[in-house]
Amino acid sequence: MNQTVSPLAAGMPAPSAAALRSAARTRMLLEGPVAGTLAKLALPNAMSMLVMAAYSIAEAFYAGQLGVDALASLALVYPLAMLTQMLSAGSMGGGMAAAVARALGQHDAEKASRIVVAAFVIAFVAASVSALIMMAFGPAVFRLLGGTGAALDGAVGYAAIYFPFCFAIWFCNAAFSVLRGSGNMGVPAVLLVAVSLSAVPMSGALALGWGALPSLGIAGLALGQVIAFGAGGVLAVGYIVSGRAGLSLKGAVRGLRWLHFREILKVGMVASLNPLQTVLIVVLMVGLVGQYGPEALAGYGLGARLEFLMVPVVFGIGTAMTAMVGANIGAGASARALRIAWTGTAGAAVLVGGIGVIMALAPDLWLGLFLDPSETGAWAAGRAYLQIVGPVYGAFAVGLALYFAGQGAGRVAWPVAAGFVRLVVAFGGALVLARVTGLGVETVFIAIALSILAYGGITAASVWLTSWR
Repeated sequence: MNQTVSPLAAGMPAPSAAALRSAARTRMLLEGPVAGTLAKLALPNAMSMLVMAAYSIAEAFYAGQLGVDALASLALVYPLAMLTQMLSAGSMGGGMAAAVARALGQHDAEKASRIVVAAFVIAFVAASVSALIMMAFGPAVFRLLGGTGAALDGAVGYAAIYFPFCFAIWFCNAAFSVLRGSGNMGVPAVLLVAVSLSAVPMSGALALGWGALPSLGIAGLALGQVIAFGAGGVLAVGYIVSGRAGLSLKGAVRGLRWLHFREILKVGMVASLNPLQTVLIVVLMVGLVGQYGPEALAGYGLGARLEFLMVPVVFGIGTAMTAMVGANIGAGASARALRIAWTGTAGAAVLVGGIGVIMALAPDLWLGLFLDPSETGAWAAGRAYLQIVGPVYGAFAVGLALYFAGQGAGRVAWPVAAGFVRLVVAFGGALVLARVTGLGVETVFIAIALSILAYGGITAASVWLTSWR
């Protein structure tokens, strides 16, 4: 006759309250109703991402107060700053979350704890490489993109603060990622809201010189952001190290092996190609749009910023999908993992697609937040972008949501391949259309829209046809 033996009776210590909460979260990922669990996990992420989006809007608003040259500066540097966020929170961060989730799905808490340590090591190395590259080549990159005069000076000033201190962003997002991988969406959401809400006034005060503070211009926007993320990172890492996350790091360093890094890197390295492609597209488009002047560049920069804001919107749903899919793949429940992927993707497509349609019908709702009525060239470029690209935002959400789900499954090759196709269609299509039609800057926006349709369509078809086999 089988008997249940308690840990105390077996001579083992009773599990802590934090460990019990962690086990309960894992059960929810594996057994909870798909739609309800996704909604429960995604809601705090989505709310925190909306606040993060509010910071991005505020940053552009402050730049608008500094003038068109500052907006052009932001258009030059923003894709590279967003790359840091997308790598640390999305691709490499997704690899961290997925690795923790798979380990917990296998009921191996010790392995999960060692993966957490590996995640922090990876964050340190990645931040160091990013800082060194931008310190060495940043100004040359901005000049290559067409930055000149005051626009170039502003971009260099922003980068001189943001990238040497990007350790704050990497460690903060790494800590958030491993917490999400454990099924804990609440703590990262609360901390990210606090980070964003503190960054909004701090960046404005440092950029515009409120009160007794100096007016640092566009560099102040970067300084406010890294200070806020640094504080959030300290709190998040402290929460994990204290054991309150249910992942004991005691002895984890001694047991660290290459296999723990590999669990993250086998997904994160390949997944990193996706944001690299996304940012490369924007960088190439900045180069093409820059030929039409600073006002066209400012208008495009505002349109592209809205497109980038769709990333955190999908991220709110996508991180929940990564954790749920990862745990179920780890437990061998692949059919449930696919159901989770399609359910989350449908929700993301409806939400983001709806925003795109609204902005296409009423682009001034967005552009009016930043532009003076006299800046007619920027208005024209921004309207053209939103009217052409806005209607296909739903396809962008499909591709990106399935990319997050693929991270959980450890299957990101097809989303990355679709991203490569997007790159070719966007840049190559813009060159061909400019030669054939002579429409002007609108040719760039048409090519961007076609590339997004290709990205979403190929990613969805790959998951449908392969079922992650």
